[in-house]
Amino acid sequence: MAQFKYIAKSRTGERQEGVLDAADKRALMAQLSRLGLVPISMSELTSSAVAPPAADKSKAGSKPAAKPAAKPSPAPAASPESPGKKWFRFEKRARTHSRMKMGDLLLFTSELSDLLASGMTLGSALHALAQRKTGKAQDVVVTNLRDEVVSGASLSGALARWPDSFPPLYVSMVKAGEASGQLPGVLERLVKHYERVLAAREKVSMAMVYPLIVALVGFSAMIFMMAFVIPRFSAMFEELGGTLPLPTRILIGMSKGLIKYGWALAIGGFFGIAALRRLLKTPAGRDWKDRLALRLPVAGNIVRANAFANFAHTLGTLLANGVQVLQALSIVEHTVDNSIIAKAIHAAKDRVTDGSTISRPLSQDGTFPRLLTDMLAIGEESGDMSGALEHIGRRYDNELDRAVKVFTTILEPVMMLLIAIGVGFVAISMLMAVFELTSGLNT
Repeated sequence: MAQFKYIAKSRTGERQEGVLDAADKRALMAQLSRLGLVPISMSELTSSAVAPPAADKSKAGSKPAAKPAAKPSPAPAASPESPGKKWFRFEKRARTHSRMKMGDLLLFTSELSDLLASGMTLGSALHALAQRKTGKAQDVVVTNLRDEVVSGASLSGALARWPDSFPPLYVSMVKAGEASGQLPGVLERLVKHYERVLAAREKVSMAMVYPLIVALVGFSAMIFMMAFVIPRFSAMFEELGGTLPLPTRILIGMSKGLIKYGWALAIGGFFGIAALRRLLKTPAGRDWKDRLALRLPVAGNIVRANAFANFAHTLGTLLANGVQVLQALSIVEHTVDNSIIAKAIHAAKDRVTDGSTISRPLSQDGTFPRLLTDMLAIGEESGDMSGALEHIGRRYDNELDRAVKVFTTILEPVMMLLIAIGVGFVAISMLMAVFELTSGLNT
């Protein structure tokens, strides 16, 4: 058993200090948790640390005994290779490269909510989560959060230091939960929110999986036929002689061009895609892409439904947790994936003057549908905006389901038709050449 000196805070915020016997720091944290204390700092009392007071009692007033106490002052002098600076560089590197994915964030929030709801203190709950080594970025992030909270920082302040892992929505809701004393309930609502976000992303992703697979298989089949099958038929046709039909000549020319200049096409395609991706990351390129996505005949319904459902759920969650309207709109603006809808929210935020009415500014831009703004206006009149936004979110969740079903139902025959046209063109071109040459041989 070792002795540890601790500094902790009680549940009422009072600062307490003392010395406890414990096997290690983990056992000490368990003792403090049972006492209802949140540890701020812990240090083990070694035999050398205990010895000087005994010497002082035996030789009180002697000057030589007082000098050793003054020597430690120059010890923590800053140097380029000091442990503090090394740790700062490591933490900066970890903060740059460590990022929790959406699934990891959801799991962390769910586990932390369960631990706090069971009565465990925040410091002990974060310590328990930090002990689970997953081999992911979550380990570095949770360990840092535990150290920050144990040192006396608030959870929202510690979360704000990891903006790549915890978005403004998350930090603002945790801050509101700390102020109201309802942190476990806020974390539970965050879990439900991110479950809805993940479900919506999975719906959109699943809608794109089938067409991408079909397109990849069809493209690979065409490349194989152009590079390996058609050249053999071309050599056979050249030996037989004769005039080939126009479709066959076009197909053979495409095959020879692909074989001869395929490397140039591959390099050009690579740099073209890289340039397009870089262009789409610019504000103008992103606006063009998002505006095009909203105008697409069938896929546009998916984009709109997903964006409006995300807007309603996020804004409703923030307002239900006491976040001010203007701050909530600012957060929602940065969580919407579509830049056109985000600009409409920004313009509406600038037009909001009374801090409560937002349906009229949203309806002035024309980006948001009339049904959404009317339902939101009813919620404002009844004083239940959170309930109205929840209803709007469910409505567009259902619309997203229908849009995905329609998209997949229409896209399947369209993709099959395109592949059939490509393969059919190759087959008909080859058969026309065979019939033409065999008819010439018979005559």
